[in-house]
Amino acid sequence: MEAVPPRVLIVTASVGEGHDLPARTLAAQLCAERPETEVVVEDGLVAMGRLITAFSESGPRLVFYRFLWLWDLTFWLFARFPPLRGGGKWLLARVGGPGMLRLVRRTHPDVVVSVYPQSTEVLGWLRRTGKLDVPAVAGVTDLAAMHYWAARGIDLHLLTHPESVAEVRLVAGDGTEVRSVHGLTSPEFAEPRDPGEARRALGLPNGKVVLVSGGGWGVGDIEGAVDTALELEQVALVVCLCGRNERLRTLLEGRYGGDRRVRIEGFTDRMSDWLAAGDALVHSTGGLTVLEAHIRGCPTISYGWGRGHIRSNNAGYRRYGLADVVTSRSGLAAALGRALAARKPQDLSFAALPSAASLVLELADRAR
Repeated sequence: MEAVPPRVLIVTASVGEGHDLPARTLAAQLCAERPETEVVVEDGLVAMGRLITAFSESGPRLVFYRFLWLWDLTFWLFARFPPLRGGGKWLLARVGGPGMLRLVRRTHPDVVVSVYPQSTEVLGWLRRTGKLDVPAVAGVTDLAAMHYWAARGIDLHLLTHPESVAEVRLVAGDGTEVRSVHGLTSPEFAEPRDPGEARRALGLPNGKVVLVSGGGWGVGDIEGAVDTALELEQVALVVCLCGRNERLRTLLEGRYGGDRRVRIEGFTDRMSDWLAAGDALVHSTGGLTVLEAHIRGCPTISYGWGRGHIRSNNAGYRRYGLADVVTSRSGLAAALGRALAARKPQDLSFAALPSAASLVLELADRAR
């Protein structure tokens, strides 16, 4: 009798590359390790309904660009006041739970993997209340703010940062397995990349190259970071990575289009090359980009946003020495001077961790 291939449901949310990228890379890794695996990728916000979609997608975009203080206040209240946090999670689970359960029943997976915090919380609630009868896995791609990422009821938490284990355990309890893995970021980061070859592939000049990134949404003080980098004589080129923010790209092209020391880039799938080639990264939104820069040995400075969960991550970056954190342009100039003085070695130790796919497949096999 022919064996039935494992079926894995990956739940993401199209609110930034920090969720869609892990979904894509995990799907590819699953199929590479066991080609017969059936992988289904779905948007958890769509599954949970219009109300949660409006609150989680449209709301944050409006807040990010017009009412940033409100986003900061909301997250501060969520992080500091357990009753408020518990009430928010309770409401999220009741509103989003039925739709998430319908998605699981429609796709018939052996295991569900969430790479988006809100769907993780809902799956954890469904699991611990007995409504979900298949194992649930959380992919955690931030360093800190685990009240936002981890959840009780989840069978397995997969972490990109080993430093997060204690905080995940504090939030999710002893009933979950917690493992540090590779495979939630692009597979090329598991291999070394020669900086000289990366520079030639990208057509970069000799001299120091500073990368400025606002994440997938292109948020933060991008112009301030560019202007500060241009003030440093040793900087030959500043590269602006605008993500999917076409408005920002148009703005920067209008301002710096005639400056040979500035290069404007939209969304890119060549982050491995950019981080191998760059001498410093100024980044506003934390997440996988900081980890990828660390792997490539590109000194990172967190600057230009520092709100909400980014504030929590910044505290972690300071604690573990993964990035310099500054809040002013004068501080940024000093940090860039330190970063450009010496590039760090590449850190390929993450490749020795278990693969995310292997642990997901192991859990699926146990559940069948």
